[in-house]
Amino acid sequence: MNFNAKEQIKSLTALRGLNVTKLAEILTKSTGRKYTLNSLSKRINRGTISYNEVMQIADLLDFDINYKSRV
Repeated sequence: MNFNAKEQIKSLTALRGLNVTKLAEILTKSTGRKYTLNSLSKRINRGTISYNEVMQIADLLDFDINYKSRV
């Protein structure tokens, strides 16, 4: 599976007309955990963002993560 969290998150935010700064604000408000542009950008770019956070981002932006069988 070719999963690149960076590309996925950037695509989702762009579809909603948001940037990473606004995404960090939304995450901070929804989780109570402090997210900054710098910390979130670094984790996204390094690929150290957790799968749970990616799922949470998708949910906050009103997207579903779907899987389909290749066979």
